[in-house]
Amino acid sequence: MSKANEPELHRSLKNRHVQMIALGGAIGTGLFYGSASSIALAGPSILFTYLVGGAIIFLVMRALGEMSVDHPVSGAFSLYAYEYWSPRAGFVSGWNYWFNYVLVSMAELSVIGLYINYWLPGVPAWVSALVALVVITFINLVSVKAFGEFEFWFAIIKVVAVIGMIVLGAIVVIAGINNSSSLPDPSFTHLWREGGWFPNGFGGAAMALVPVMFSFGGIELIGVTAGEAEDPKRTIPRAINQIVYRILIFYVGSLAVIMSVVPWNRIDGELSPFVQIFDNVGISFAAHILNLVVLTAALSVYNSALYSNGRMLFTLAGQKNAPGFLTRLSSRGAPFAGVMVSSLAGLVSVLVVFLWQEFAFSYLLSVALIAGIINWVMIMITQLKFRAKIGADGVSQLAFKLPGGKVSTVIVLVALGYVVVQMALSPNYRTAIAVGIVWLAVLLGAYEVKKRWGAKAR
Repeated sequence: MSKANEPELHRSLKNRHVQMIALGGAIGTGLFYGSASSIALAGPSILFTYLVGGAIIFLVMRALGEMSVDHPVSGAFSLYAYEYWSPRAGFVSGWNYWFNYVLVSMAELSVIGLYINYWLPGVPAWVSALVALVVITFINLVSVKAFGEFEFWFAIIKVVAVIGMIVLGAIVVIAGINNSSSLPDPSFTHLWREGGWFPNGFGGAAMALVPVMFSFGGIELIGVTAGEAEDPKRTIPRAINQIVYRILIFYVGSLAVIMSVVPWNRIDGELSPFVQIFDNVGISFAAHILNLVVLTAALSVYNSALYSNGRMLFTLAGQKNAPGFLTRLSSRGAPFAGVMVSSLAGLVSVLVVFLWQEFAFSYLLSVALIAGIINWVMIMITQLKFRAKIGADGVSQLAFKLPGGKVSTVIVLVALGYVVVQMALSPNYRTAIAVGIVWLAVLLGAYEVKKRWGAKAR
């Protein structure tokens, strides 16, 4: 197929879409639901852990942004790995990202039932997951503009809700509102009076970096949108540079308020901490609103997961690293085949929720995290290969550079290596490390089989 005849995605994502997609990617189930496990590990020091994790992911995004602004394409890091590193790296990067987001999809679908059960305890969780899968698949099949609009409003709801929760939570603390006889009155002093800032020591704060990094998973979706953004050279840098203050407001701000309303050691994890704090102080209407918001957040992340996976399969097929039928587009420019295959893979999550509802989220979180770390490591190495290929003159002309250059890359790689070590030391995450090693071996083996099969076919 000639280059001129190759199918192309439509550049239909406006600046407001990209900005809110980026913001939505930073606010998901990892914050709304998974933050309970992070708080249990670190206590109030989780605030510092989020700052450290946020700094790491910001550098990863700047590395990706450097390449995305210079070469804005859908599929982003997979295509960059393919062109600047090797066809093998493109294969591994693309399929690992697809696998990662399939796991993220499963994690999101696994908790949707919990939120629905807050209102309708008799509805089986797997039914909620299946309905969500069907609705979101339909949205993604319509067009990229439909996806962008839905994600825009999903993100608006999350942003308004988190800001509202911070303001309302602060009012609860300042006014001392407390209708629960089993809880102490809300107070900002809970942040240091219940065992200090580091109640579980520095080890607890360090171990919390594992679930914290998961909560940032998916933010690299900004790079995937580059191929369908109307003006990627302007919108991508703006979206990435805003990550820092978003982390300060949405993660550090919200969790500080949560632990001031309800002491960190009284957050049970049975509900989203965002819902529990208002349930416990007797403000039931706020709890209902926040439950709607965390449900929206889960749907939003699944929406983004299906979007990115459809584009990644489209890109892999263009590299000849996936079956050619995955390049098929709908009349409105949506990668129809890629979305459908990714949606069918998501059906596995319905089965997982049906069989292991209580364990699905934490297990899928850990496996998705190791896939995410592989992805981030490959982005950093690809960025080094990219700079080596364009040379010193090309680097000097880059419009959006990674601050610190190679030093930043080394810092990120060391930090991600530390997260892997922490996972290996934890019984809850060791299985994920083993799965990650096996998965990498499968990918490398699959590439060799594909390469030899392709050579024989010629």
